[in-house]
Amino acid sequence: MKYKNIKVTVDGIKFDSRKEARRYTELKMMERCGLIQNLELQKPFELQPTFRKKGKTYRAIKYIADFVYYDKQREQIVIEDTKGFRTEVYKIKKKLFEYKYPDYELREL
Repeated sequence: MKYKNIKVTVDGIKFDSRKEARRYTELKMMERCGLIQNLELQKPFELQPTFRKKGKTYRAIKYIADFVYYDKQREQIVIEDTKGFRTEVYKIKKKLFEYKYPDYELREL
């Protein structure tokens, strides 16, 4: 169990925490009501591509968003992350994400 979170399954999808599962339920309801559209889960965003240096291959660095959707009222794509605890790795990835994707709004819940 990571950071004392309890894994929860909703609609056959396993979530890392109750908070994330609860947010999924809210977003599904918002999608049914027509407030948002194109809800995606666990969408990866490349922060740095794979590269080679002196014969060694370095893997790409990715940020995986919990939820991505189009907010019809704001007319923009929203990226959401449900965090209970912000690790140092997450903080660095968030900063890289904000730099590489300035047109997207990253919401933390």
